[in-house]
Amino acid sequence: MSTIAEFAVPAAEFALRHTLEATDDLDVEIERVVAYDPDHVMPYVWFSGTGETLETLGDALANDPSVEEAEQLTDLDDERLYRMNWVDDVTVILHLLTEEQATVLDAHVKTKRWRFRVLFPEREALSRTYDFASEQGLGIEIHKIHQLEENRHGRFGLTDAQYETLVAALESGYYEIPRGMDMDELSGELEISHQALSERLRRAHRALVEEVIDIGESDEGE
Repeated sequence: MSTIAEFAVPAAEFALRHTLEATDDLDVEIERVVAYDPDHVMPYVWFSGTGETLETLGDALANDPSVEEAEQLTDLDDERLYRMNWVDDVTVILHLLTEEQATVLDAHVKTKRWRFRVLFPEREALSRTYDFASEQGLGIEIHKIHQLEENRHGRFGLTDAQYETLVAALESGYYEIPRGMDMDELSGELEISHQALSERLRRAHRALVEEVIDIGESDEGE
């Protein structure tokens, strides 16, 4: 079954270490592309920051040992888009993603770590990627793994009952201000107890929050 994994790799072990050290308050985000070719994985990178930071970006990239070539494509004052060619040490990891037919859904830098969200066609492909990265000496950290269920809402970590309850609550006006239906009325409509409804909603809300917020990660020492 298809699997989505969120993991991190230290920039010092992967890409743009020099650039991140040479520039202050620089945000880095990959323009999303399908990993179909080792020469075209993560080719477009958005850099954003202050004007002063971006003025030093060109020189930093030119001196970055992980970058073979960087061509500026767009200048939007506080953002710049570059087409990147990476050196072999970077592309060997990216090549593995193409071999596993994975799709990079999101890649960005936070606290000097590359954060990836990748769709793998099967769980074993993720395991092979992790093993290969570890063998190459990368300090890869797996933060979250979940499988795509038959129903689309399964990707948010919801059970069928939780999903149906959220839909009923939304359609009934439970989330409106003021509420169009209170919890007693909603529990009656769903034919479950007030306590069961309360617990189901809390679990559903927690599942949704965990999908969009990273928790339990320490940025100490960054």
